[in-house]
Amino acid sequence: MRPEQARVQRARAAEGSPGFWYLFAVVVLRPLLIVCTRQEWRGWEHIPESGGAVVVSNHISHVDPLTFTHFVYESGRLPRFLAKASLFRVPFVRTVLRGAEQIPVYRESESAAQAYSAAVDAVRRGKLVAIYPEATLTRDPDLWPMVGKTGAARVALETGAPVIPVAQWGAHRVLPPYSKLPRLFPRHTVHVHAGPPVDLTDLQGRPIDAELLREGTARIMAAVTGLLQEIRGQRALTTRRTA
Repeated sequence: MRPEQARVQRARAAEGSPGFWYLFAVVVLRPLLIVCTRQEWRGWEHIPESGGAVVVSNHISHVDPLTFTHFVYESGRLPRFLAKASLFRVPFVRTVLRGAEQIPVYRESESAAQAYSAAVDAVRRGKLVAIYPEATLTRDPDLWPMVGKTGAARVALETGAPVIPVAQWGAHRVLPPYSKLPRLFPRHTVHVHAGPPVDLTDLQGRPIDAELLREGTARIMAAVTGLLQEIRGQRALTTRRTA
């Protein structure tokens, strides 16, 4: 058995059973992703085999939560996403998402803090929580990451969990941003690369205030952008667009 295969098996064993609805989603969606995309993946070794962690990524297409999940799932871990609350209002989708322990985000409401609390609780229970720091599809015309929100940094600093940066490229060719018509053929290559944990050690143990969160978020977004630059072979603009 190759070391990579052994690593995935150890991670799956540590995760335990994903449950019926998680397996249901895997059985339905995984074959579609394999058929409709080519996978160019790197960096599984940076995703912890067990224990709580935060994994973050850029957001370029409404289909990239699926390609992001596919990448993390095949590494042996089961990502729990912070997902838009509107998805939880769709009857069958709500059942699948709740059954798979995904976390609804109620933006600009009295319930907004519930997502943060649920994410912190999940990480402390040893789960891997997936967060899009931009909180929306990028509006940068060249699809570079925008200024990030502070949620991922807050969860990491509150729990002491590692933050694993991930960059994606190619999902926007399957489903362009804000488009409803997918382009499935010819198959497009989806690049997903994970990097080493973002270094937040000097920020740990300090009072969590706005300045600390901005610094942690800036480091997270710099790590994601750096990975994306490597995939694209280009340099990002020095000034980030705001959401």
